[in-house]
Amino acid sequence: MQNETYKTITRLSESIYKEKGSKFIAFAYPINSKEQALSIIDTVKKQHHSARHHCWAYRLGYDGSEYRVHDAGEPTNTAGKPILGQIDAFSLTHILLLVVRYFGGTLLGVGGLIQAYKAAAKNALEAAEIQTKHIPYNVSITCNYEDLPHIIDYILQQNGTIISQSYQENCELMCELTKQHYEQLSKYSSKYSSLILQLL
Repeated sequence: MQNETYKTITRLSESIYKEKGSKFIAFAYPINSKEQALSIIDTVKKQHHSARHHCWAYRLGYDGSEYRVHDAGEPTNTAGKPILGQIDAFSLTHILLLVVRYFGGTLLGVGGLIQAYKAAAKNALEAAEIQTKHIPYNVSITCNYEDLPHIIDYILQQNGTIISQSYQENCELMCELTKQHYEQLSKYSSKYSSLILQLL
């Protein structure tokens, strides 16, 4: 395990940037999946159907390894890339940043577009509430039936997530816990002799 935390935003943040008659409305959303991002994009496009362009970028994964950009008809790399650049400048992940442009009648040129989309995206992130969160890890837990209620209580008290449960000769749980809570739970092995933990 390397990084133990990641940064994201806690709720929707909006901003408006104007340049030579064009209005750029930026929306920053916390997201957990590509499907969620695309659904939000579709909703915003319907809400702002008269806008000329709906440009966006998102980054996903606790390590930020999954991303996508879209220029939505603007010249290549003048919208999606500078939007993503601001996401990276703030070291964020699990975020969608969408900028809607209402054309004002004056062409901005490549440099002007890059600056406008960058400024709009930056303003939305500066207005956002940014939070550092602990990365959850998948943990396999095996214990007997007597110890099970205590183990489940601990997981829920630490805001862990139980992904699956299997009850046979022993109880087997798959859950998500932060590294800190995993290490604390591992100390319970002296108290609950049946407890077996494995990081996946």
